[in-house]
Amino acid sequence: MSEVCTICGGSGMRILQEDGRQFVKDCVCRVQKRAERMLGRAHIPKRYEHCSLESYETNFPSSNRSLGLAHLRARKFVDGYPIETAGTGLLLTGSIGVGKTHLAVGILQALVAERGATGLFFDYRDLLKQVQNSYNNKVSATELEVLAPVFDAEVLVLDELGASKPTDWVWDTVAHILNTRYNDRRTTIITTNYPNAGPLGTESAPRGLMREETLGDRIGERMRSRLQEMCVVVEMQGEDFRQKVKRASFA
Repeated sequence: MSEVCTICGGSGMRILQEDGRQFVKDCVCRVQKRAERMLGRAHIPKRYEHCSLESYETNFPSSNRSLGLAHLRARKFVDGYPIETAGTGLLLTGSIGVGKTHLAVGILQALVAERGATGLFFDYRDLLKQVQNSYNNKVSATELEVLAPVFDAEVLVLDELGASKPTDWVWDTVAHILNTRYNDRRTTIITTNYPNAGPLGTESAPRGLMREETLGDRIGERMRSRLQEMCVVVEMQGEDFRQKVKRASFA
């Protein structure tokens, strides 16, 4: 049996008095249970369930100015939601292993727990696969049924944008998702391993060397430009934390 809240006696409500007036307010236990339900519906992978803004600050080096500023920007974003953010999201860019997904999930967890928001986590590649599978006659879900929760989510975390091989179909699907959320002024938090730049000509790379792919290469310049309107860009640079931990564990 679950323990009965010692504050409200299990009613979920508190009777308070202020300036001679008596009023009822949700107990902290009810707020916490609601947050737990909302997080359970957010489809955060088990690997990232522990991720919070507090654990990010603990796990990633505070001496790294880029990561410190990213954490500060995330905290400010949560504190200002939804009035100050006004539908604007975040685009977290940077090399692998610097904690982009950790920070994005931490923001989502904080928005649910502290601001009463609802949200949804989706891996970019998994989302595209679900949309593709909807074209199979043996699958009952239609494309619209797959995408409806993505369109409607108050806060959407879209992880590893650009990770799938770019094709016309991929570009069209990404455009459909981002444009719908942009038009509805819904908050989107995006992570990507690709630098936030448009497609560059091969002449920009030294002769004989392949240039680095950009986000514009992966999702198209039109959608990359749209992201500049939808999101504040937060660049995160640092050592690959996963490799660092792996090296330490085998040292």
